[in-house]
Parts: sequence; structure tokens; C-alpha cells
Amino acid sequence: MQVEKRVSDLVNEKIADRPDLFLVDVKMLPNNKLIIHVDGDQGISIQDCVAISRHVGFHLEEENAIDTAYNLEVSSPGVGEPLKLNRQYVKNVGRELAVKLQSGDKKEGKLIEVTEDAIIIEEQVKEKGKKVQLVNNQIALNDIIETKVLISFK
Repeated sequence: MQVEKRVSDLVNEKIADRPDLFLVDVKMLPNNKLIIHVDGDQGISIQDCVAISRHVGFHLEEENAIDTAYNLEVSSPGVGEPLKLNRQYVKNVGRELAVKLQSGDKKEGKLIEVTEDAIIIEEQVKEKGKKVQLVNNQIALNDIIETKVLISFK
């Protein structure tokens, strides 16, 4: 969609001087809600979200890019949001992940390493009659349908 492309350009323009921040996603929902997800290598502050929102909102209004009323929401991706970018995987090294594969299989384990085209997770494998073993499993990124960070309240 043209609006999403323009919004992506505006966000990237605003964060160009902030190499620690990166655009994750832009979605215009049917109910005229414009959602922008931005993240950072060390997270993103509310002030950064406000600055991006003001920049994008100002330019969209000036250009009259959206001809109906809309809601603009700028935030970091929520806890339940799937990882989309390689940079998000890098940020979450050391955390537990749930990975859904193209084959229908599901894997869970600690993210150990991220390469350009794969991730390595440490899975707990228990064979009948044996102790649990930790096994490193390499998963190609193009085999992944969805990856979510698992939250532990231990």
C-alpha cells in the first residue's frame, strides 16, 4: 500500500541519525488504525516513540496522505509479537524461543546464535529412560513460519 511505503520512508528518515533504532513493521488496518512498530538494540524509549509519531503525523497531515480520519500508534513490538527481522533475533540471543516451522513442527529452546540465514537454538531433548540432554539445533530462517520469545515468570 502506498501509505505504508510513505510511512516507512518517514520513520526511516526520522531515525536515520539513530543507528540503534530500526523499523520493524508498518500496518494500516481496515479500521483506519496506522500501527508503526519500531525497536532498538537496547529497546526504545517512550520519547523516541513520541518523536517518531509527531514526525510521521506532521508529514502525513501536510501531504494529506490519508484522506480519512485515522489513529496513529507508534510502539515497540509487544511481547506476543513474532520476530520479523534478523536484528530482532540478535537482540534476543540468550532468551527462550518458540519456533513454528514450515513442516508443521514446533521447536523450543534458548537462542544461542544468529547468522545471516539461520538461528541456532539449544533444545532440551529427553529420550525414554535417559537424562535430558541439551542439543544445539540449527534452523534455516526460510524454514521458519513464526518465532516468538517465551516469557518466563520464574
